[in-house]
Amino acid sequence: MMERAELNKDVPSRKQNRADIVKQFQSRFFATSRLVLFPWTFLENELERSKSSDLILEILKQTCLHALCRKFPPSPRYRKCFLSELIRRVETAGCEPLDELYDALAEIVAAQEVAEGYRTYILPCGDPVSLLENVALISEGTTGLVTWEAALYMAEWALDHPQIFAGRNVLELGSGVGLTGVAVCRSCGPSSYVFTDCHQSVLQRLRENLSINGLNKTSTSRTRVSVQELDWTKVTEECLNDIGADVVIAADVVYDPDVVVVLVQLLSKILKHGGGQVPTEVLICSTVRNPQTYAGFKRSLSVAGIGHRVMSGAVNHIFEYNRESEIELVQLFACQ
Repeated sequence: MMERAELNKDVPSRKQNRADIVKQFQSRFFATSRLVLFPWTFLENELERSKSSDLILEILKQTCLHALCRKFPPSPRYRKCFLSELIRRVETAGCEPLDELYDALAEIVAAQEVAEGYRTYILPCGDPVSLLENVALISEGTTGLVTWEAALYMAEWALDHPQIFAGRNVLELGSGVGLTGVAVCRSCGPSSYVFTDCHQSVLQRLRENLSINGLNKTSTSRTRVSVQELDWTKVTEECLNDIGADVVIAADVVYDPDVVVVLVQLLSKILKHGGGQVPTEVLICSTVRNPQTYAGFKRSLSVAGIGHRVMSGAVNHIFEYNRESEIELVQLFACQ
């Protein structure tokens, strides 16, 4: 009797674990996370225990067969690799074949390979942020057509500190495909948000992604949203004054020594001049890929009379992305 009671006690726990695992598969699938990051061990144990493909079918319904995947699908190559891995796990465990799994793979195999695919990130409220991105990290001469880790970290920090953005005018430098800005506009309530970049392909992709996420001219959002071309080498104080930003942010813009030079010149204009309207917050988030380049950025800030303080403290892990790299967020201020 005691053994049966303990077994029954374990049933809700197992159901909860299964639900959590399915949710993990879903969030990582739509964010196109690396396959090694999926909870395969739990899946293998469940398949070995039950010898049933029921859990695989649950995962399939919440990923490749989900309505979100039909509307905003990850690239065909990614879906093919994901389905092939699911099939391998089923076959290794000796479970019964699942027609839906093989049908889904057949559909993907027949699809034409493309250079683009969607990534979808889930906000704390449950709403998705879907972004059309290039599969290649560098394409059309720019790195701005994909979402980088620092943009995701910046978005998480913003969601943890919505008061910084609420009711304020925000300027983002180097917006890329728009993840950070969409998250801020959807969750933090800024008065206005100006997305900027200098590459025409990036600006066009930005506009597409804003429209996908309901942040276009016909949007009912209270936030005024605009996309502007901003060449850091040509921006004037008059232009900055017209934007009238209270908050300036940028993510993953410190990656090349030549870029650092013009970035610091722009930041100096923003902090010391800006038409007499100095932002209350200037925040730069960087993935430290090259310590020398990043150290050079900080030295250039000092030479330009710009101080910085590191915004330490953990952020809530909201989005799926690689957290192995060092990411640092700094707040900038003009030294007296």
